[in-house]
Amino acid sequence: MQSGQASDREPDREPDRESDREPDRPATPEAAAPEGVGRESGRPAAASAPHRPVPAPHPPFPSPHRPVPFGYARGVPSDQSPADHYSIVAVASSAGGIQALSALLGALGPELPVPVLLVQHLDPRHRTVLAEVLARRTALRVKLAEAEEHVRPGTVYIAPPDRHLLVDADGGLSLSSSELVHFVRPSADLLFESVAGAYGAEAIACVLTGTGRDGAMGVDAVKSRGGTVIVQDPRTAEFTGMPQSAVDTGAVDFVLPLEEIAAVVRGLVEAKRQ
Repeated sequence: MQSGQASDREPDREPDRESDREPDRPATPEAAAPEGVGRESGRPAAASAPHRPVPAPHPPFPSPHRPVPFGYARGVPSDQSPADHYSIVAVASSAGGIQALSALLGALGPELPVPVLLVQHLDPRHRTVLAEVLARRTALRVKLAEAEEHVRPGTVYIAPPDRHLLVDADGGLSLSSSELVHFVRPSADLLFESVAGAYGAEAIACVLTGTGRDGAMGVDAVKSRGGTVIVQDPRTAEFTGMPQSAVDTGAVDFVLPLEEIAAVVRGLVEAKRQ
């Protein structure tokens, strides 16, 4: 996948970004975002409302705590066959993400047999300490991704602020400064599309709490290539925008409370290796 694809996308509004400068208490997105964030062409953005009731997913989407049968994507079967194993997990989050990522990665346990690629929207004006924060919450190795390094099992690679994170079929990472996608860089859409192109049915994509709709096009790409998509139940997310947008695509295999996602990821990865 070429990083230049980012220029073809229609931006919506800028999502709230998480601050990681206070490791023990994730800052509110309002504190992290610069003045004017959340406005487009002078039009006020919708206010974030973490406790606002979320409508149930549109029919014919199954109930949110039941896995969707393999191949479900926009109501039609995928033309890809399931892989005999999984090779990579990609995770995306935005506002509220540090807490959610801490819970997810902490519950994955040690010695995960696949690498994890992670996009978290952060304020690009500040050095991030997200790797250090998450490393204290999980037994997995956590680091900022570097260009031209190759992914290793049991390691979490975080997209640096203001860089898109991409991966190739050999597990080589690249970082891109191409245009913002939906007002953000790094972009979950670009990461997921990259993972889908490189790994196909061997990929798992997870969308957690966050504002905006980053990741929705990406999960569609993962599903269309036979991969597995897991989304945090919007009704349990601190911010509903990203998970609800992913659910609305219909290209989702599991919609689960945050505390159940790690067990499903680990179960999928380990079941395919037995």
